[in-house]
Amino acid sequence: MQGTAIRILDGKAVAAEVRAEVAARVARLRARGIVPGLTVVLVGDDAASQVYVRNKDKAATDAGFAVRTVRLASTTAQVELEGVIAALNRDPAVHGILVQLPLPRGLKAEPVLAALDPQKDVDGLSAHNVAALWSGTEGLVPCTPAGCIELLDRCRISIAGKRAVVICRSPLVGKPLAALLLARDATVTLAHSKSADLPALAREAEILVAAVGRARLVRAEWVRPGATVLDVGINRLPDGRLCGDVDFEACAPIAGAITPVPGGIGPMTIAMLLVNTARAAERAAGLGREDPSR
Repeated sequence: MQGTAIRILDGKAVAAEVRAEVAARVARLRARGIVPGLTVVLVGDDAASQVYVRNKDKAATDAGFAVRTVRLASTTAQVELEGVIAALNRDPAVHGILVQLPLPRGLKAEPVLAALDPQKDVDGLSAHNVAALWSGTEGLVPCTPAGCIELLDRCRISIAGKRAVVICRSPLVGKPLAALLLARDATVTLAHSKSADLPALAREAEILVAAVGRARLVRAEWVRPGATVLDVGINRLPDGRLCGDVDFEACAPIAGAITPVPGGIGPMTIAMLLVNTARAAERAAGLGREDPSR
């Protein structure tokens, strides 16, 4: 409701809590002689991907993981890339493999994801993990959707019974987030940029998620008073500043809670990558869930 204090969901602070918990799990593994290993495969020289990989490497190193980045030229052949994945699958020191997407033109992501060992697929994008998510069985969950749910939980925002609208149908964010929300008893509408009367759909949401990749797409009149708004988008404006898919200044006074960009979902994505990698290392060691609260 307008006129009340704006509640900012501080993903950076919550992610720091998650990372500290992961560091404790890694310390327990190291005490058993197990060093969790994360390998990132980076193909080409896309500037945004380089930044993302540096951030992931630093966060994982700080948490105690053994981190390696395999850098391949943009001219790498499909068979060569899949060969690299096969070698990492066989390496017992590698517990998590992350292929940085998008791949350069000429390379197909689907065969690469299919080649991943599902137990090491810490991005949760292989067919096995996708099926596990939708069937409600054990698997590794894509990091950004998992981060959205973790943020809601830790900020004590209930999901069950809520009307959720996710403006995104991608296999990386929209579809897995819809599955997670459904599993938590939300009523979910999966919308996208071509949905008819998108503003009206958005206004129905008690939980509104925007992940289209269009700067400030969601405006004040799209937001139901008191709704929780999660902004997954990140866009660079002509003046160099970053902004999300939500017009933050206009929507924040209307929303009951809202994430900023930067500092919202982005840090949660990296934190959940660490959670997935720790979980993969625990499973590989036959330890099950080292942290009973997870």
